[in-house]
Amino acid sequence: MKQLLEFLKTTVLGGLFVLLPLLLLYLLLSEAVGLIVVLAEPIADLFPRATFDKIKHPVAVGLGLIMGVSFLIGLALRSENGRRLGHWIEGTLLNRMPVYSALKKLTTGFGEAGKEGAFKTAVFNSQGGEREIVYIIEDHGNGYLTVLHPWAPTAFSGSVKVVNQDRLEILDANLGDVSRVLSHWGVGVRNLLDKQTAGTESSGDPLEDVSGKGVSQ
Repeated sequence: MKQLLEFLKTTVLGGLFVLLPLLLLYLLLSEAVGLIVVLAEPIADLFPRATFDKIKHPVAVGLGLIMGVSFLIGLALRSENGRRLGHWIEGTLLNRMPVYSALKKLTTGFGEAGKEGAFKTAVFNSQGGEREIVYIIEDHGNGYLTVLHPWAPTAFSGSVKVVNQDRLEILDANLGDVSRVLSHWGVGVRNLLDKQTAGTESSGDPLEDVSGKGVSQ
């Protein structure tokens, strides 16, 4: 009887170790699918009423709408007049909205690591010796910076802190790299830090990018 119970316990636990990650992956994909449909709704509203009432694959249509409009906007911005209009709209209207500036820096941060105008990733060294992954949000210009200390596995939720730049080490990683690690409960942090160590040894002081104009306002 004891052997049977032990067999059942180890078998169930073994199955859970496989099933739980699959369920979590399913939940993440479901959230992503729902987000695509929500983002596409304002674009769909531009079309005549009932245009999309009978669609069978709303996610595919939503993704197509988002990609299509992005392509058209990008195509327009390739022209001189389009760039001027885009800069005028951004400078006159959009930059006055704090949420737009934050989202722009957030999305830009998914590109090349350290790109100007984007949120940067860093390691915060606390007085107790702990090292924590943070996003640099704003440079105060007086040696202090606003950072977001994200919580795992929700990579873009966390606590906002004002810290001294001397305690920060800029990571050679973009928001996508770091958020992926955080969403996996920290699996992969070692690789980020190993990459940072290698970069520091070859390029000198990693804090040079934090001070002055290194972090965009």
